Formats: sequence, C-alpha cells, structure tokens
Amino acid sequence: MLSLPPFEGFLPQWLVLVSVVSAANSLQAYRSEAYAAELYNGRTPEGYVFTNPLSSRTFGTWTFLSAVIRFYAAYNITNPAVYDLALWTFGIALVHFVGELAQGSARLRGRFVSPLLVASSTLTWMFWERSWYLVARIVDVVEVEVLG
Repeated sequence: MLSLPPFEGFLPQWLVLVSVVSAANSLQAYRSEAYAAELYNGRTPEGYVFTNPLSSRTFGTWTFLSAVIRFYAAYNITNPAVYDLALWTFGIALVHFVGELAQGSARLRGRFVSPLLVASSTLTWMFWERSWYLVARIVDVVEVEVLG
C-alpha cells in the first residue's frame, strides 16, 4: 500500500495532493473540452471559446506529465535533480497561465484562479525550501560516508 512520503515538512504531502488533483484534471480534459473551456475562460470578439478538443487533450497530457514529475518529487524530495524538475513544472505553469491572461484567452476568475494560485505559491514555497530539503540529503550522505 502506498503511504505518504516519509519526509519532514508539509511540502512532500502537498506535492502528492497537487499530483492527484492534477491527474484528475487531466482525465477531465481528456473526457471533454468543456473543462479546458472553463479554465481558459476568455472569449473571442465573436463570443467563441479559445479551446477545442485537441487543445483540451494537449492540456491534459501536459498536466498529467506535471503530475507524474511532482508525485515522483514528493517521494524523492532530497534528490536535487528531481526537486528542480518539480520546481520547474510550477514555474512553467505560472508563466503559461500569466501568458494566457496577457493573450486574453483566460480571465482572472472562476476555475482559472486556482491553478494560478497553486503555481505561484508552490513555486515560491519550493524556492525557499530548496536548501532545507537538499541540505538534509547532503548531511545524510556525509553521515553514511563517515560512519560507513
């Protein structure tokens, strides 16, 4: 049975939660383009949505890939490469969502607000906690080598 990550702090558990929610969002994006249309809630001058079935499935794939990386990071939080990959997923998501606001394909309301808040707050959190999680790994490695 899968258990929560065995690390101190709330970040690993948060990454598991965000991963599970992201995987569920991916399934929704694959099932119907309505999910993406609610997320990217901007409209063309004629009143049409910017999304279509292909863009919805592409979003679902991108979101699922991010979910896998974040889930893996939750259980390997002291691995610098994995930690940085997870951090990058939030940075890329934030740039993407801000870009969609700038392009007008999304408006700062409804379903769009949540991923913007999660991306920005988790990116900040991971940036500030990086040394704490990765220094813990260095101490463990030194102890193993010294006590060997």
